[in-house]
Amino acid sequence: MAAFVSRLHHIALHVRNVDKVAYDLVQKFKFNLFFTRETESFKQLAFKKGAAVFIVNERPNSPHFGLNGGSTLSSTSGTSLKSEQEWNKKIGKGKYKNGTDSCLYDVYPQYSVDTACNVCFEVEDVESSFKFLRKQGCVFLVPPTEVCDDKGVVTYMVVKSIVGNVNHTLVDRTRYDGSFLPGFQEVDTVMNNGRPTVKNTESCPISHFDHITYACPRMLTPQVIRWYERNFGFQRFFIESNEDVDEGFVLSQDGIGLRLTAMYWKSSEKGTQLLSPDKKEPVCKFVIAESLPEQGSNQVETFLEQHRGPGIQHIGLYTEDIVSTAQTMAQAGVHFFSPPPAYYTEVGKQKEMEEAGHDPQVLSQYGILLDTDLRQTDLSRQAIDAQGKRYLLQVFTKPIFCEDTFFLELIERRGASGFGEGNIRALWRSVQAYMESERAETREENTAEQQHTSLESLPTRQNVYED
Repeated sequence: MAAFVSRLHHIALHVRNVDKVAYDLVQKFKFNLFFTRETESFKQLAFKKGAAVFIVNERPNSPHFGLNGGSTLSSTSGTSLKSEQEWNKKIGKGKYKNGTDSCLYDVYPQYSVDTACNVCFEVEDVESSFKFLRKQGCVFLVPPTEVCDDKGVVTYMVVKSIVGNVNHTLVDRTRYDGSFLPGFQEVDTVMNNGRPTVKNTESCPISHFDHITYACPRMLTPQVIRWYERNFGFQRFFIESNEDVDEGFVLSQDGIGLRLTAMYWKSSEKGTQLLSPDKKEPVCKFVIAESLPEQGSNQVETFLEQHRGPGIQHIGLYTEDIVSTAQTMAQAGVHFFSPPPAYYTEVGKQKEMEEAGHDPQVLSQYGILLDTDLRQTDLSRQAIDAQGKRYLLQVFTKPIFCEDTFFLELIERRGASGFGEGNIRALWRSVQAYMESERAETREENTAEQQHTSLESLPTRQNVYED
């Protein structure tokens, strides 16, 4: 037995400036704000795109500052938001009617950097899950708690995971008829027939969370796998058909040292389908990334250093049209990692793209990568292209927080169920190039600051004469 997970409800972010992240999610990534909650100590905003829901929690009593220390909002194309006051007026200022100042459905993590740290699952029975997980020795940050309004009752609890600061809120909505969660207020600007909805424009068709990737220290993967298998009934998803059960998918050549291991939760007693019980959305997979000991500085180690420990490195957003989505986001100001230019001119890769019906030049404009899945698997029930080939397209955004930690991935699947194993080298190098350029800029800034300080410390001519 395990805590039966029926679906992923939302992913929570804890940030210093909720308005800046909110602005980016709406203006750049085209999410819709649809529920809010604010008390004297907390601001919580819920954003939705298809079935993908983010709750952004602002750390209490934190100063407001943007990515570069400037103003928190700026005017861009689309909705005109000229000031923070106008944005706050747009989201509303309602208080939770019970007057609770806590971080509802979550805990304040007391973390020093912006972080994505709570993955909320819907379960059939919180009390039964609590009893089971308590016997397993799990650590609870919030015991079973009821929250209600005129639409019913929701029961939830928060359990600490084995991965760094990652927590899991387990929520039971079976006695609740509302659209979201008690304590949150609807935002009128996204109402449709009295219910909140998302404006799924054809230019940005994101439908759900595809996967969540943890960055972990070396040798932690087996413990993480066992913890999720034992407590939530997760099972392994083999990234490569001949993948070693213990070793996972290992890439150790050409200056790359990476181990990837994936898992997902059983959606039924058989546990054979990658669809949630209601069949409306695919199950989100979890990927564990760790670097290999023989490698030097890399993006996994950079995350662990800047995030102050293991955690969620990136989240994959599934889109039905990655070219249109990337184009819309790029025009709105989203920056994507670009692979080396040679990626699109390699004879084999160029042919692979053309056979899949894609123009390499179009893909290169936004850094989109394509990978053909040659495996024969029954796990994927998604569409296959006309030629019977399974492939996927993917692209990474640059970090969206101040630190080089958390970023998003766009992914479009055409029958492929993996994670673009053939693209890992190109992705690794593009991220490495970015990290190295950031370190070089930091060194230059530090050098310039030291020189400036040194010049200021020199005596003036007048002081010399006076001495």
